[in-house]
Amino acid sequence: MFHMVVIGIIMSLNLISDPWIPVRCSDGSLRVIAPWQMVAPGIEAPDWPRPDLNIACLELLIGLVYLADPPADIDDWDRRAVPDPDRLRDRLAGFAPAFNLLGAGPLFLQDLEPLVGEPNTPDMLFIDSAGANTAKNNADLMVHRGRYPKLDLPLAAMALYAFQAFAPSGGAGNRTSMRGGGPLVTMADPGQGLWPLVWANVPYGSPLTAASLPWMRATRVSDTATETDPPDGTLFGPEAFFGMPRRLRLVADASGVTGVIQKPYGTNYARWKHPLSPYYRMKAGADWLPKHPRAGRFGYRNWLGILAREAKNDLAELSLSLRDWGQRRGGGSVIVAGWAMDNMKPRDFTLSVEPFLDLEPEAEDRLVALILGAEAAGVALRGALEPVLGAGEAREAEREAFFSATEARFATHLASVRAGADPRADWLADLRAQALKQFDALALPGIDQRETDGIKRIVDARRVLGLAFAGYGKQGKAIFDALGLDAPEKKGKAA
Repeated sequence: MFHMVVIGIIMSLNLISDPWIPVRCSDGSLRVIAPWQMVAPGIEAPDWPRPDLNIACLELLIGLVYLADPPADIDDWDRRAVPDPDRLRDRLAGFAPAFNLLGAGPLFLQDLEPLVGEPNTPDMLFIDSAGANTAKNNADLMVHRGRYPKLDLPLAAMALYAFQAFAPSGGAGNRTSMRGGGPLVTMADPGQGLWPLVWANVPYGSPLTAASLPWMRATRVSDTATETDPPDGTLFGPEAFFGMPRRLRLVADASGVTGVIQKPYGTNYARWKHPLSPYYRMKAGADWLPKHPRAGRFGYRNWLGILAREAKNDLAELSLSLRDWGQRRGGGSVIVAGWAMDNMKPRDFTLSVEPFLDLEPEAEDRLVALILGAEAAGVALRGALEPVLGAGEAREAEREAFFSATEARFATHLASVRAGADPRADWLADLRAQALKQFDALALPGIDQRETDGIKRIVDARRVLGLAFAGYGKQGKAIFDALGLDAPEKKGKAA
């Protein structure tokens, strides 16, 4: 299936000139392509066996175009939306010597000089694999060992790229990616196949050379905590797509990649802004930090700062890819993806397709209000459930269920916002109905079997919850303020 070149007894692979990327086509067929063939009509998406590899593959293809032939400006981007396969093949060809996976070197995303040491299994290239200590202590319950004792070369190349791009904490000296472990990725998707998706997300720039790639020179070793900033006057350079936080060398024989040698203190990136990730900062003037997904379903409650601006928009910034897409053509959808991490431990891989929000400022204000209002309502529900569920995780699970249950109504109100309507009052009614429905479903069954004081606490909690959705009390104020609605006038001490 794959075209490979034999070097001695070890097979090799060139990631520019050889076909190695599996793709799914619009007619249901599968094929394997070289990168320049991404422009062929009918190709839908990468087809690796794991979703994190598919996302990494899209990042790689976007990075290759940015490296070899990016648009100079919006006019250039528009002129070249219809691809020229011969031009792309020719522009990429000059990078082929830097993209060998195995051989004498330089080697793709690997240290310039050979590394000496005991190889790890190639399993280490996957974030959800067990680390050495985890396996030694038989603690690999949620992460796994021994799944990939050997990798074919295409899979090894894709896993290597994903590992360097998303690298988590890995023990003393093993650096994270420039976006930290498991960063959040957002990419505009026009919904027209692979090339339109790639082209929609390529940043503006000028063609670079192979010499700009980090594996073409000695590694910037960071054993003295040396930090590497982006090139002068920029927020990112080629290393945004081709960073090397980990010092690695693949070990292979005629059957494929059988091991990975790793040394600590690879490049320690600081103050870079990756074009495919949203960022935030703690206060004005502070360094920008990449956003990371949290475990669980990605829904409308997660949109602020990722798909829509935050209320305090000077402290959050959508990815450059989405900002550019809004200026280019807009529309379509947004792919949201990333590993939710607990330090070194993977918890969940987020993969969601959300609408691209191309709203006028007033409409966007209303959308933000809907989301903030739901967040305040969820807090009120969680507080009201304390006499029913106690102080454990169950209340947080109910809050998550509240957002899931209101997702369909939110979509309806989003359509209203797009049409120029103001659905905030209707949304308040929806939030109230769902909160009381959930409260009653948990509190009423068996209530007559409770102690008298327990019954009173539940009745009081429901009363306070109902009043909150009428604008009374601290939580009512929070809900109405978030929605931008006028609070009711106080009547004596009734509130």
